[in-house]
Amino acid sequence: MKEKATLKQIAAELHVSVSTVSKALNGSPEISEPTRQRIQEYAQLRNYRPNVAGLNLKNRRTMTIGVVIPNILNPFFAKVFSGIEKAAEAKGYNIITCISNESLQKEIHALDILSRGAIDGFILSISEEAQKEQSFDHLKQIIEEGIPMVMFDRVSDDVECDKVIVDDFESAVHATEHLIKTGCKNIALLSAIDNLSVGKLRAKGYFEALAKNNIKVNDKLVLQTDSPEDFDSRFPALFDKESIDGIFALDEHASVTAMKAGVKKGLKIPQDLSLIGFADGVWSRRLTPSLSTVSQHGPEIGAAAANLLIERLESKEEFFKPKTVTIKTELRQRDSTNKL
Repeated sequence: MKEKATLKQIAAELHVSVSTVSKALNGSPEISEPTRQRIQEYAQLRNYRPNVAGLNLKNRRTMTIGVVIPNILNPFFAKVFSGIEKAAEAKGYNIITCISNESLQKEIHALDILSRGAIDGFILSISEEAQKEQSFDHLKQIIEEGIPMVMFDRVSDDVECDKVIVDDFESAVHATEHLIKTGCKNIALLSAIDNLSVGKLRAKGYFEALAKNNIKVNDKLVLQTDSPEDFDSRFPALFDKESIDGIFALDEHASVTAMKAGVKKGLKIPQDLSLIGFADGVWSRRLTPSLSTVSQHGPEIGAAAANLLIERLESKEEFFKPKTVTIKTELRQRDSTNKL
């Protein structure tokens, strides 16, 4: 039996988008008559057999957005989701949410299930495993199928789609320079998220701030790990042996762990040890002393992602250049740092 062609194959062979092929085969008036005829004739030649039910489902707007979040227990993602939901509801859209639990396979499964006509587009933050393995083919395939996608926070330059990010690099430079300006000489960099894109950007900002202020990097004060477990096993040796008067922690686990260790050691904060964390979770305010943090404005990120996706869904333009929206962070000074 002659092999049946797919929408993706026809699009590649005729040098058009998957969306154009789909619309042409469904007789959409958006496609010119010559293009529609050329695609239909070629599809017949290649033995393409459209799934009529599937085509009808795809062309019917569901007014539903699929949201795939890596970890719902992370306060940051919970705040982003609240922003997505509020913005989507204001424009009449519903939300279906899936949690990847940092698993590549769960992320692939969620996208596969939801893309079968259940949603109009996706909002997604990449799972830890996908970033670690640099595995993004499943994301590219969704986009090639003509389903709009907006990534937030954890993004990949290898995937061409709309993105909403925070200024991780610049905010890390600013946070580190704040510690320098308040008199810190030996500033440690602590990270349990070195396998994530945001972790790498924040670390880059730390090194940039030291270079700008002519401070030589002390490798003994840099602890970059891929997990809380690895961080917990290596942190005590660094903290007990090295002279540290400032800490820039790139994630909530590292910042809370460092704060508790400093208090347990009898250090006065911020007189003996100043700390700045990243992500403004509930622990930051409840710690004693309270923790200075870089706030990412999660609800604003979520609202920007939802509005960007809805803009694409409601646009009549078939081709568009991917857009990246950057949300500014804010350094919230609390009791763990000296005021400038």
